[in-house]
Amino acid sequence: MLIKSIFTNSSGILVSRVLGFVRDLLTASILGANIYSDIFFVAFKLPNLFRRIFAEGAFTQAFIPAYANTKQKIRFSSAIFLQFLALILFISLLVTLFSKFVTHIIALGFDEKTVDLAAPLVAINFYYLPMIFVVTFMAALLQYKHHFATTAFSTTLLNLALIAALLISKDLDKYEITYYLSYGVLVGGLLQVLVHLLAMKNKNLLKIFTFRKVNIKENKFYKNFVSATLGSSTSHISAFLDTWLASFLVSGSISYLYYANRVFQLPLALFAIATSIALFPMIAKSIKNKDEEKALKLMRKSTIILTILLSIATLIGIVFDKFIVELLFERGAFTSNDTQNTALILSMYLIGLIPFGIAKIFSLWLYSHEQQFLAAKISMKALAFNIVFSLLLIKPYGAAGLAFASTLSGFILFFLTIKEFGFSKFKLLLLNK
Repeated sequence: MLIKSIFTNSSGILVSRVLGFVRDLLTASILGANIYSDIFFVAFKLPNLFRRIFAEGAFTQAFIPAYANTKQKIRFSSAIFLQFLALILFISLLVTLFSKFVTHIIALGFDEKTVDLAAPLVAINFYYLPMIFVVTFMAALLQYKHHFATTAFSTTLLNLALIAALLISKDLDKYEITYYLSYGVLVGGLLQVLVHLLAMKNKNLLKIFTFRKVNIKENKFYKNFVSATLGSSTSHISAFLDTWLASFLVSGSISYLYYANRVFQLPLALFAIATSIALFPMIAKSIKNKDEEKALKLMRKSTIILTILLSIATLIGIVFDKFIVELLFERGAFTSNDTQNTALILSMYLIGLIPFGIAKIFSLWLYSHEQQFLAAKISMKALAFNIVFSLLLIKPYGAAGLAFASTLSGFILFFLTIKEFGFSKFKLLLLNK
C-alpha cells in the first residue's frame, strides 16, 4: 500500500512538474526575465502561496481526523466547506477592491508605475484561491477513501491551461501576455474543480454538498488547522519573503529566484512530499494502535530511501546547475547571463534539499502524536532564522544570498525537528537498533 501510494503521488507530481517545466520554458522564451515576467510572478505568488499551504497537507491534516471522528460526517463537512469558502470569497473581494494596496505589500520595491501594471493581475489571479480550496476540500475526502490519483494528476490541468495561454498570446504585446496567463490560471483552476467533481461522483461523495446546519464549536478542527497551517506555511512564506526582498534588487532578480526554485522544488516534491503524503496515514495509524515499533520501522525505511534519492539529486543538480538551467530556459528572451544568475541561485537552494526533505518526514512523527502546535513552533523558529539570514546576506550577495539564507534555515528546521524527535532515538533508528 505504501509503495503504491508513493508511486501514484510521485507519478502525478512528475507529470505535473514536467508540464510545469514546459510552461516555464515557454514563459522564459516568450516573456524572458524582465519587468513583465516579474509582475506576473508577483501576481501569481499570493494565491500560489495559499495553494501550497492548503494542498500540501495543512487542511488535510486537520480535516481527516475530525471527519473520521464525527458522527455527523455530512453536516460537519458541509459546515466546514461553507465557512471556509465564504471567508475566502470575502478575502478575494477585498483583494479586488484594494489590489494596488495589496500589490504594494507583496512587492514593496516596485515603483508606482510597476504597481499600476501589476495590480489588475493580482486581482485576477487571486480568484484562483477559492477554486483551489474547493479542490483541496474534495481531495481530502477522496484521500479518506484512499483515492490519490485525481489529485496527484490534476495540477497538470493548470499547467496545460497556462501553456495554451502562452501559445495563443505569444505574438502579442508582453503586457497583454500577462493577462492571458492570469486568465489561464483561472481556467486551470476551474478544470481542476471539474475533474474532482467527477471523482467525487464516482466515489458517491457528492451527498456531502447538502449544506445542513451543524454546530462544530466543540470540534478540534479549527485548533488543529491553525497549528497545521502555521507549520506548513513557513517554507512558502520564506519563498514569498525572497520575492518581496528581491523586488529591491535589479530587474530580473524575482524571475531568477522563481526559475531556480522551480527546479529545486522538483526533487523535493517528487521524493519528499510524495513520500510524506503516503507515509502519514500509516504512521498515524501505528501510533494510534500503540505500535511504535512498526512506526519506527516505516520511518527508518523512508528516511534511508529518501536520503539516497535526495543526495543523488543534490549532487547532480549542483554539478550540472548551469547545464540544467541552460537546457530548460535559455532560449528566446532568456539570455546566457540569465542562465548564470539562475544557476548560482539553484546551487544555493540545492544545498538545503536533504535537510528540508528529511525534516518533512520527521515532522510527521509530531503530527501523528497530535503535536501540531509544537511542529508549528519549530517551523516559526526556522522562519525567524531565515529572515535574519536574508537580511544579512541580501546586500553582499543579492538574490543568491536570499537562496542561501533559505538553505541555512532548512538546516535549523532539521536540527530542531530531530531534537524533538529525540537525538538518541534518531541515532538508534539509523543504526537499526
